[in-house]
Amino acid sequence: MTSETRNDAERLRRLTGRARVVLWDFDGPVCRLFAGHSAERVAGDLVEWLEGRGLRGLLEDEEREAVDPHVVLRAVDRRHPGSDLLAELEERLTQHELRASRLAMPTAYADPLIRTWAAVGVRLAVATNNSARVVRDYLSGRGLLSCFAPHVYGRTQDLHLLKPDPHCLRRALNATGAAPEDALMIGDAATDFQAARTAGVPFLGYARNPRKEKLLRDAGATTVVGSLELVLQVLRGA
Repeated sequence: MTSETRNDAERLRRLTGRARVVLWDFDGPVCRLFAGHSAERVAGDLVEWLEGRGLRGLLEDEEREAVDPHVVLRAVDRRHPGSDLLAELEERLTQHELRASRLAMPTAYADPLIRTWAAVGVRLAVATNNSARVVRDYLSGRGLLSCFAPHVYGRTQDLHLLKPDPHCLRRALNATGAAPEDALMIGDAATDFQAARTAGVPFLGYARNPRKEKLLRDAGATTVVGSLELVLQVLRGA
């Protein structure tokens, strides 16, 4: 075990030991939402939908080639905030996410970790840029909705409040009555870390591959795990 790994394990024990509320990002820590319904294909569909309405010039070249549908959504939000066009585009993305949720791949050890935390009385919430409808649909299918309900906070029509803005984290904290220092955010993206830092919430990074880990550590995350199994082991040991 390297010194960095030992330090991560010790930080992990401290993080989980003091957490009274755990805020989960959805796509990544809970499941791979687009495992069976490609995010790149979804982004392409949103671009084609805009172009079919004569709006090709609305996007820059790099936005038209995006592999993340949220890049397309944010681009339209910057140019037409609060518009009917934006509302239709967001609903189209939600429908894609709903289809994707039926083919999503559960993240290894996420289900037992969620159930274990809930069983020992830790309150759980989801704070995500995905649609709350999609999260509830997935959690219901896994028999996990009762572990979170009613604390599922997702994308709203105010798209400027997507992470890295801490809006959804603060909604979760307010609803659960938790102080930021008594919570823990689990996320797999730099935007998750940035939102948690702004909200004053301790952060645990989940990285399913070295590229994800590098992005998290480059953003400033100090505790990153490659598997939720270690978190489960620490929790059960405690």
